Amino acid sequence: MSRKKRILSGMRPTGKLHLGNYVGALENWVKLQGEYDNFHLIADYHVLTTQTDTSQILENTLEMVADWIACGIDPDQSPVFRQSQIKEHAELHLLFSMLVTTARLERNPTLKEQAKDLNMDSLIYGHLGYPVLQSADILLYKGEVVPVGEDQAPHVEITREIARKFNTLYGEVFPIPQTKLAVIPRLPGLDGAKMSKSLNNTILVADSPDEVQQKVMRAITDPQKIRRNDPGHPEVCNVFTYHKQFNAQEVPQIEADCKSGVLGCVDCKKNCAKKISDTFAPYADKRNHLINHKSELLDIIADGEKRAGKVARETMEAVREVMKLG
Repeated sequence: MSRKKRILSGMRPTGKLHLGNYVGALENWVKLQGEYDNFHLIADYHVLTTQTDTSQILENTLEMVADWIACGIDPDQSPVFRQSQIKEHAELHLLFSMLVTTARLERNPTLKEQAKDLNMDSLIYGHLGYPVLQSADILLYKGEVVPVGEDQAPHVEITREIARKFNTLYGEVFPIPQTKLAVIPRLPGLDGAKMSKSLNNTILVADSPDEVQQKVMRAITDPQKIRRNDPGHPEVCNVFTYHKQFNAQEVPQIEADCKSGVLGCVDCKKNCAKKISDTFAPYADKRNHLINHKSELLDIIADGEKRAGKVARETMEAVREVMKLG
């Protein structure tokens, strides 16, 4: 039998996941789980590239991992672990930082955009170099495939450059990872802006049906459709975007009825809220159990760290050997 290729995927621990996190990453992780050898990283070091407050990292980690597992990540099959608890991440990051110039990192096309989104007047050293830490994350586990959206592809290219340079200078240790471009849906927030907790415009995976309905009912729709019988323009409506993701079967009829004026926004929103809640209803009991038994979550993470740590140590032994740092 051929060996499965390995994937390293991760998220910053920001607490409960919103629908944008789900459709943008988690849903795809679950689909890839049987096809690849997956490792799932809780990127708590990456939190420090944009903030210094660490007081909520552990609680946010548990909330996020509860969503991961409830939605289908199998930790027995795919180790789940914290970056900060496997010190080899920091060591490999340090070594890789010697192989890339600041000019190369400053050419990262997403850098200025991220700084703008985060309202950062000046970049800290850690934020400038976070693609190098990402490279260490991927290559520490000898990741061979990196599933990303098109906007993240430049980060993978930096990883590929670092792997090639290391292998040329010291010896073949790392695979050159391949980019697996995915069409990642981008769900707008309730106000039409990017879905973000900081903007208070999210629907959470963990929200109850009542909470989902309350939120969807205040979502911005077509500003030209004021009354029920007014013809609508679903292509500009946030709620129609949610329908396309969580209610695809009814989309053609909804689109036709909206355009003709037969379908009013209130009924459309109620239907959308129900379909979103129905999508996540099967996960609610498992999530609630995990949150009420956090010791189980901690055990899952500890087991993942033990398994991932073994791989990380083996990689670093090879790195030290070829670099004559033994």
